[in-house]
Amino acid sequence: MAEKNLSGKKVAILSEDGFEQSELLEPRQALQKAGADVRIVSPKPDRIRGWNKRDWGDPIDVDIPLEKANAEDFDALVLPGGVMNPDQLRLNPKAVEFVRAFFEQDKPVGAICHGPWMLAEAAVVEGRRLTSYASIKTDLINAGANWVDEEVVTDQGLVTSRHPGDIPAFNRKLIEEIAEGPHGSRREEARGRKPEARPPIQ
Repeated sequence: MAEKNLSGKKVAILSEDGFEQSELLEPRQALQKAGADVRIVSPKPDRIRGWNKRDWGDPIDVDIPLEKANAEDFDALVLPGGVMNPDQLRLNPKAVEFVRAFFEQDKPVGAICHGPWMLAEAAVVEGRRLTSYASIKTDLINAGANWVDEEVVTDQGLVTSRHPGDIPAFNRKLIEEIAEGPHGSRREEARGRKPEARPPIQ
């Protein structure tokens, strides 16, 4: 398979302190290698610190403070896991709205491990097939998702995986979906087909 070229694509990685280090750094590296312009977006204005398996990991610089970020400026979104990271973000209305905006614009979104917690909070999982870390399975099912235990799951531009061991498959699918561009109704309309009806995002 030819390597996908993401030149000209701008990708946001939304994160807080306590992100699982590998789930942010490895997708960022893969996206950059494919040619994407990747920006770290966070409620913290300067730096956030990762969690490396059992202890605090490395700090990374924030490129764009969340209060200045706009989903319209990006082609895709990535949500890394780590328990602390999404647990803080889902209490931030601006972060929740930022995530929801990508779905309203039918843009690709990747979420791994505990990252899909944000999808439940943003009320965008109803009727979607996805996976996550096993401990948040019930939260996603209660939010209306069709949860499955698979390495990587793709549903209309949404890419999800379970844990750091799935990162290589997650990265491959994420790059593929971003290269394809907008999904859902916009993509079908662009191909001259009438889009399938989907429930509105609340």
